[in-house]
Amino acid sequence: MTLDRLVEEIRLRAEEELRTQSARQAAEESAVAADRDARVAAVREQTQRDSEREIAQERAHRLASAKLQARKLVYEADEARMSAALAETRELLSDYTESDEYPKVLKRMVTYATGVLGKATRVMGRTEDAAALKKLAGAAFDPTPQAILGGVVAESADGARRLNLSFDELLRLREDRVRQLLSS
Repeated sequence: MTLDRLVEEIRLRAEEELRTQSARQAAEESAVAADRDARVAAVREQTQRDSEREIAQERAHRLASAKLQARKLVYEADEARMSAALAETRELLSDYTESDEYPKVLKRMVTYATGVLGKATRVMGRTEDAAALKKLAGAAFDPTPQAILGGVVAESADGARRLNLSFDELLRLREDRVRQLLSS
């Protein structure tokens, strides 16, 4: 073997090894790039899923909040309507005290109160009703004015029992029923 031949063989082996190394490097670069692309795609997919989940949660939270706010507004509107209706009911009761039927109602209230609390019952009412109550209750009438819408307040002779038949109290005791009737 000659030196030229030896150099030529070394050169050929070096070129062959260089080609093998280049092919291995290209394969490794391709594998690294494919792995990188797969990881990037997985991260993008995970980010997309997380974003969609967070958007869905935020949407559900906002929807629940909006429903709650709507219920609150409906409740406030209903309550305002009920308050207005109760105020109107009070106004109607006030107007009723000016009617011809009102003295008959006072008479029934006084009769009921004396029946429940006894004949020595003290009967009190509005200043406007003093003349009618004095006529109905006689000596049992107490002229102390009561701050009521109408009706009577009766007290037993010993002061141990009290019967409040005022329109205010009767309306208060039946407010739930009145609300139910007004909401229909």
